This record gives sequence, structure tokens and C-alpha cells, in this order.
Amino acid sequence: MTNVLITGGSGSLGNQLTATLLKREDVGRVVIYSRDEFKQSEMRKKFDDPRLRLFIGDVRDEKRLKEALYDIDIVIHAAAMKQVPACGYNPQEAIKTNVLGAQNVISACLARGVSHCMALSTDKACAPVNLYGATKLCSDFTFSAANFLAGSSGTKFSITRYGNVVGSRGSVIPFFKSLKPGEPTPLTDRRMTRFWLTLQSAGDFVLDNLFRMQGGETFIPRIPSVRITDLAQALRPDEATYEVGIRAGEKLHESMFTADDLVIDYDDHYRLWPERDFCGRDTEGAASGLSYRSDKNEFLSIGQILEDV
Repeated sequence: MTNVLITGGSGSLGNQLTATLLKREDVGRVVIYSRDEFKQSEMRKKFDDPRLRLFIGDVRDEKRLKEALYDIDIVIHAAAMKQVPACGYNPQEAIKTNVLGAQNVISACLARGVSHCMALSTDKACAPVNLYGATKLCSDFTFSAANFLAGSSGTKFSITRYGNVVGSRGSVIPFFKSLKPGEPTPLTDRRMTRFWLTLQSAGDFVLDNLFRMQGGETFIPRIPSVRITDLAQALRPDEATYEVGIRAGEKLHESMFTADDLVIDYDDHYRLWPERDFCGRDTEGAASGLSYRSDKNEFLSIGQILEDV
């Protein structure tokens, strides 16, 4: 039986992963490690399964992490400060959670002999323009380099990077839905585009990568984009729109990787490597010169958007 721990597991993606994992007969314990006792209590009500264990803890606390990681085989690291304005206003706190917390997860995994650790990243870590993206880029490099620390121990560390998850907490969709009838829809900029990924697809992609990871690589899904104007039209077709201006630390368009990155192109995903011949891994076919931007991508129609929301 495989025991799995999810840091930050009481969030939207953690709930999705938990639902999927508890359907599997080969999964033993699913341990949720997070700071939010209220969301954990909601999970206890939602999932009536004795295999679910709920640990209150912070990734800043290495000792507590080691306690929670007892007899754990797989770690999915989802804990992070994610709000761009909050990270910018509280940089020390973002660094403690997103960078130093990442190192604590790595140290605890190595100490407990965890076999696989998958860290979750964001498109904002690609050529970052805000502190949140910068801390996640540091985290990505830290997890990739952890494979050098692991040596012959067998522990593998990799990263999964993706864009906006449809309907996740803090995303624009719940905000649009919260507006009252007749209230105009505020848009940051009519030209804005974003990558698009459903919660189910995000969870499935993370779990799929656990079985194909070599250690050190960053997995990136092939996903479509949406225009912010199409999203507003899909959710609030009868309402006027107005621009409020782009916020500090925000891009018009997001990227998953740049032309300078070393990438292998597969049918359904990309793999980003920190360097050729990394740790003796199979990087055959890796090349630079590719780019993956939300404005130069396949776009969903309004009808397709409605199917997902």
C-alpha cells in the first residue's frame, strides 16, 4: 500500500487529489498537512474514509514535517503563499514559506526516505515579474537540485508547473460569479490571456507525473488558453465590462517556459530540464528555442469555456 502526504492539502487541488487517491485500492493513508484547521474540519466531513489523516502543521516547521512524514512513500508539495499582492507586501513571509519551506520539505523527505516528491509550481515562475513568481522559481530550482543531495538514496524530486486552475480559490471565476446582476464586469485589460486547466485535469496530471518522473525535471501540460473578454462573455453575457488597469506584478500574458530553457516536446506535455545530462537522466531530445505563451496558443471558444465552468 502507498502512503501519500500532501502539503497545503486542504486547498482546492488538495481536495481534488484526495478524492482521486481515496478511490484507489492501492493507496493506504492520505495525509493532509496544512495550517488551516477549519478547512481540515470541512475535509473530515466531506471524506468519510479512515485512510484520511489530518495534520496541522506548517512547512516552515521541519521537525513537524518529519513527524508527519513517518512511513510516507510519496509527497505532493502544494503548500505556498500564492496571492501576488500579499507576497509583494510581505516578502519575508513569502520567502519563509515558498523558499525556506521548500528546503524543509526536501530535508524531511530525505530524512524519512520518501521515494517520490512532486512540488507544484506556477506559470508565474517563468521569467517572473513579481515576488510570488520569483519565490516559486527559487523553489523549482531547489527541488530540482535536491536530486544531487539524494544521491543513491533513491528519493526523486520533480516539479509540475501549470497555469490558472478553473474555479480554484482566489481565481477570477468565483469573483465574476459573485457580482450582482446588472453590475458591470471589471477587467484588468481587454488584451489579457491566461492558460486554462480544470481542477480534475490538474490533479490527474500531477498523479500521472509521479509514475513517469526521473527526478529533476519540470512537467508542463499542453493546455489551451482563454481571453479574459471571452471568459467575461461566457459567465456574464448580458453585462457591460470596463477596464480597471493591470495590477502591479501582473502580466498581460503568461509563459510556461522561454526559448532559453531546455525542453523536450511530447504529445501531451513538455519536460523542462535544468541542464543537459542532468544527474545522468535521459534528456535525449532536449532542445532550446521553443516558447509557450498564453497569447500564442490554442484558444477555447465561449461554448467550451461554459462546459468547464
